[in-house]
Amino acid sequence: MHRNLIDSEYNWRDEISKLSIPISVRNDTLLSEALSDLINEGRVSTELGEELHRKAPLPGLTSLAMMIKRSRFGDSVFFNENLHVNTTNVCTLACRFCAFRKGPRHGDAYSLSAEEFLARIEPYEGKIDEVHAVGGLHPDWTIEHYSEIYRLSKERFPRISIKSLTAVEVKHIAAKSGLGIREALQTLSESGLDSLPGGGAEILVDTIRDRICMGKEKSSEYLEIHGIAHELGIPTNCTMLFGTIESVEDRITHLDKLRVQQDSSGGFQCFVPYPFLKDNTRLPEARLSSGEEVIRVIALSRIMLDNIPHIKAYRMNIGDHLASIAINSGADDMDGTVGHEEIMHEAGSTTSLDLDSNKLGILIESAGQTPVKRDSTYTRFEDLQIEPIREAPVLPIIGQ
Repeated sequence: MHRNLIDSEYNWRDEISKLSIPISVRNDTLLSEALSDLINEGRVSTELGEELHRKAPLPGLTSLAMMIKRSRFGDSVFFNENLHVNTTNVCTLACRFCAFRKGPRHGDAYSLSAEEFLARIEPYEGKIDEVHAVGGLHPDWTIEHYSEIYRLSKERFPRISIKSLTAVEVKHIAAKSGLGIREALQTLSESGLDSLPGGGAEILVDTIRDRICMGKEKSSEYLEIHGIAHELGIPTNCTMLFGTIESVEDRITHLDKLRVQQDSSGGFQCFVPYPFLKDNTRLPEARLSSGEEVIRVIALSRIMLDNIPHIKAYRMNIGDHLASIAINSGADDMDGTVGHEEIMHEAGSTTSLDLDSNKLGILIESAGQTPVKRDSTYTRFEDLQIEPIREAPVLPIIGQ
C-alpha cells in the first residue's frame, strides 16, 4: 500500500521530482511550466490554469495529472461500500439544473420519517460502512428531525458512517431552527453526523449561481459553512458542477476558491467534479460537456488542487467507462458501490447500481490500477482481494 496513506511526513512534491517526465509533458511549454511551478513554488497560478484548460494537449495534461496522482498514491484507486439514501425530494427551491426536486403536492413527493430512513438501510446492514444522505430543503423540518435520524441510525447501525447534508441544507436547517451555523453543526455532529458530502457548490461565482440556482447560498456562504465544519473537526468533500453556463475563467475561479479555503481550514478530503446532465431539467442554454472535456476538467483539477488529496471520478454521474479513463487521468477515487441513487439518475444517468466490491475492484483493476477499499473519511484502508467471476458454462445444443 502506498506509504502516503500511513506516513504523515510524506511529501508528494519530493516524490514527483524523482519521476521520469513523459515526453508529452517535457515537450510542451505550458505543461513543463506547470510541473516546475508545482515542484518549486508548490502551486499553479490561476492564469496558467486557464491556459492549461484552453490550450494544453489532452494527452500531456492527463500525463501530468497522473504524475501527481502517482506521486501521492502510486497505482492505488480508492472506493468504499456505501449507500445513498435521500431524506426528501420536497424542496422550497427550484434550481433550474435540478431534476430531483418536487413540490410538496406532487404525486412523487416523499419525506422519510426516521424509521423509514432506517428501513432503507436495513437490507444493506453488514454490507456497507457509509450512508450518503442528502435531500431537498423541506419547508417544515427543523434540526430535531435530522438529529433523530442520525441518533437512531447510530444506535441501530453503529459501524456505519453518516455523510450527510449539503451546505445549503445546513443553512436551511439552522434558519428553520433559530440557530447559528456553528451551533447547528455542533448539534448535528453530537447526534451522529460524521462528515459532509460537499454537494451544492455548483460554480462558486455568484453571477452564475444567480442564473442556475437562485435562492441557494452564496459562494462565500458555501465556503464559510465548510470552514466552520472543519473547525469543528467535521471533514467534508467539495464539488463542482460544470457544463451549464459557466466559462473557463469561472471554473478556475471555483478551483482557486476551494484551495484558498483549504489553505485556511484544511478539512476538504476529496474534490468531486461532475458534468451537468440535461435530462428532465430546465436549463436549455447549458453548454454540455463532452467526454473529452470531462477528462480535461478532472486532470486539471488534480493539477490545480495541490492541497486537496483526493480527486473523485464520480461514476454515478459520468458512468463506469468514463470513470475508468478518469482514473488514468488523475483521479484516484471511484466513490463506492452506492446500492441506490436518485439525484443523478433522475437527471439522466444510466450507471449501473449493481456493482459490489468485487465487481468494482475488477473495474479498477481492468483499468490498470490497484483497488483499495477505504472508509468514509480516508482513515482506514484495505487492499482488495479480487475473486474471479466465473462465467456460466456454455451448454451444448441438443441435436448438434
